[in-house]
Amino acid sequence: MKNLSAFEPAPGLRNPHLQTVVGRMVRRRTEPRYERVRLDTEDGDFIDLDLWRGPDTPSGACLLLHGLEGSARSGYMVTTSEALEAAGIQAVALNFRSCSGEPNRLPGAYHSGRTDDIERALAWMAARYRGLPRTAVGFSLGGNALLNLLGREGGGRGLVAAAAVSVPYDLEASADALQRGMGRVYGRRFLRSLREKAREKAARFPDVVAPGAARARTIREFDDRLTAPIHGFRDAADYYARCSAKRFVDPVALPMLLVHARDDPLAPGSSVPMETIRRRPNLSLALTERGGHLGFVDRGRGKVRAGARTGWLEETVSRYISRATHGTTHRVSGVF
Repeated sequence: MKNLSAFEPAPGLRNPHLQTVVGRMVRRRTEPRYERVRLDTEDGDFIDLDLWRGPDTPSGACLLLHGLEGSARSGYMVTTSEALEAAGIQAVALNFRSCSGEPNRLPGAYHSGRTDDIERALAWMAARYRGLPRTAVGFSLGGNALLNLLGREGGGRGLVAAAAVSVPYDLEASADALQRGMGRVYGRRFLRSLREKAREKAARFPDVVAPGAARARTIREFDDRLTAPIHGFRDAADYYARCSAKRFVDPVALPMLLVHARDDPLAPGSSVPMETIRRRPNLSLALTERGGHLGFVDRGRGKVRAGARTGWLEETVSRYISRATHGTTHRVSGVF
């Protein structure tokens, strides 16, 4: 079975690290066109949704979920919103707790397996866009959380289809990747933001948040000291075992597109559950040889296409979501 897609990296960008870093750079934008909606949560906290401004009469609505320490303003979120707008679909971006530019109210925030806030956002969308087909797209950690939701009992949540990009299917393997070679560079970048938030939380909740979390030297150490204990896991290993997306791929019942690069330096291609995906007719795989992590910078990157500055990734995802929205989703493998 041939799974490789037609993605062709831009000249000089065959290296996975260049794809990852340049992908972030080329998707930078001026202030995106969002309207913010705040939802209070039952536990006394809040989540912020950012609604992309357009189209006037959408044919569907799509929830976007960002990656670790990202937000609705991350480049891939903005360019995907643009591509969805060009397809006539309303994009709704969920900022995970603590990621909207304002600290959340409680010691806990978000993690790779937390799904209650995603469900809350989907319920809000069902009321706001009543009668319209609804979809969801998750990037990296957001894709892992989305699979956690969709792979649990009753996990369809009224969606007609979904997509996930650069998912860390094996959280332990991803944590290990962030401790080796160039992975340490990415790990340090994530840790700068995570440690700053840990210091802020330790000051507000000294009886709950251990100050040692702000001194974590690796992502695994941070998860051991803060993510796991705050969210009810025994330790990082328990958190990784219980929340890794590979556990939840097989039970997914709705049509879903999974996009991944074999050379992903943060979510190793070897962790993609190929056999599971292969036997599930509702799952479509766009597996590329190159592309890095949320990179996929192709030869035409930056050209104006269908009214939006999009590339291979945005076009691949928006095309799938558009077909699902209009009732024409079918299994794809590689080129579609």
